[in-house]
Formats: sequence, structure tokens, C-alpha cells
Amino acid sequence: MNHNQIIELQKRVGATPDGWWGEKSIKACKDHLRGLMPKDHPWPTTDQAALTKFYGRPGDETQLVNLAVNDLDIRYDGKNVKTIRCHHKVAPSLRRILENIAKTPHNWVLKEYAGVYNNRPMRGGKLPSLHARGAAIDLAPSTNQFREHWPKSANMPIEIMEIFSKEGWIAAGAHWGYDSQHFQATR
Repeated sequence: MNHNQIIELQKRVGATPDGWWGEKSIKACKDHLRGLMPKDHPWPTTDQAALTKFYGRPGDETQLVNLAVNDLDIRYDGKNVKTIRCHHKVAPSLRRILENIAKTPHNWVLKEYAGVYNNRPMRGGKLPSLHARGAAIDLAPSTNQFREHWPKSANMPIEIMEIFSKEGWIAAGAHWGYDSQHFQATR
């Protein structure tokens, strides 16, 4: 993002519009996104016991459903995606999110769908990823790679993060400052 884009983002999230994305802007952005989340937050914390109690064991495919998305023009490696394998508890929320994204000028992120269910550990760790529970999605990884900092080099639109936040999902880019492709159904 350039200086003027940072200023517009700061205005949107309630930070002082000075063109410098630092601690105060990060806090304002997190507060902005948390403020959009439902009062009765539907998802568990990231504590492994809470995740297992809510979602079941990582890799438990009996908890997964095939979410039909063939009407939303979602693509993986240029091919139309007809179904997304996800946890049955997140399926209705994920469907609403994807429908809302499809209606925006930022629907280009759906053309770079990179997956939901993947029974694997977190990157660089041993604990299971939220992908192993079918409760996380990656979008537009070519411009929002794991180590790229948001919003300086990663380009995930704040509008996409807001759509996820309204459903109670965490936008990694805004909350961690990197991995902007990643969204997860947790608190």
C-alpha cells in the first residue's frame, strides 16, 4: 500500500490518518474488526481443549461436509470449485461469507481459493492447524503470503476482513500482521 492508501485505511478503522502503519493503527484496526463481531460470538478460543470440545479431533472427517459453492465463481488453480470441504459447524457461516464476498468489487480473492480442510500442523509448529478441523480458509495467497506484512506488502482488502469479522472469524493479517490469506472461525 502507498501512503495515501494507508491514510484511507486508517480513516476507515478509526486510527489517526498519518500514513504510518504502526502500533496505534494496528490496535485501531483490531478494535474495528472486533467491534464488527457478533455479541454472542459463535466460535471457541484457540485453546486446543476448547477447539477439540467444539470441533472434535483434528482430522476427524466425520465432522466435515461438502459445502456447495458452484454458483459463486470460486477458483482453485484456474478451475471452478464446486464444493468446499469444511466443518459442519462453520458451513452456514462460510457460505454467507463467500456469498457476501462474491457481491463486492474484491471478489477477485475468490479466484485464488487455496483451501479449507487440510489435516496438518500449524506452520512451524506441532499443534494442529485450524485447517485440520475444517475451520479455516485461505484466499489470494499469491499476494498475501505467510510472511508478508499487512497492509504494507500483503493486499487483502479490509472489506474482506470486515465480512469475515461480521461472522466472528479472525482475519490473520489484521490480528497477527502477516498471513493475510488466512481466516479462521475462532475468537
